[in-house]
Amino acid sequence: MVVRPQFPTALIPMMNRAEKFRQAAFAYLLVGVLYEGAAYAMWQRGILPPGRGPGWLWMLVGAGIVSLVVWGLWKWQNVWFVRAIWVIHALRVPVLIEGAFFPLPTARLSPDFYLTALVVVVANLWMLGRAAWDV
Repeated sequence: MVVRPQFPTALIPMMNRAEKFRQAAFAYLLVGVLYEGAAYAMWQRGILPPGRGPGWLWMLVGAGIVSLVVWGLWKWQNVWFVRAIWVIHALRVPVLIEGAFFPLPTARLSPDFYLTALVVVVANLWMLGRAAWDV
């Protein structure tokens, strides 16, 4: 028989549901700031995909989406909302893996760019997942 030590619960910090949602909102805000910064740098260097509209419009749309998601996570705190955001955000992973580990010879961005984005997205998925399923 294995005897496991019993620790007082006061030594184990417990997070409530609202704290997890606030942390997920802040993590998503940081991802949004990084994506906006990357989009701005690519726009200034003329490497945004042509034919998809002006760069300023995409910056505005991106800021609006990030604002809505952060507000929804912070104020609404609905598990189905955060789960939907998790699924949508997870759709970025295959593209990032391809860019990081299997770049095309004609790639205009460094594999390091994609690898860094992959790390950031996975960390954000972890924070979103805590809010969505660890309630």
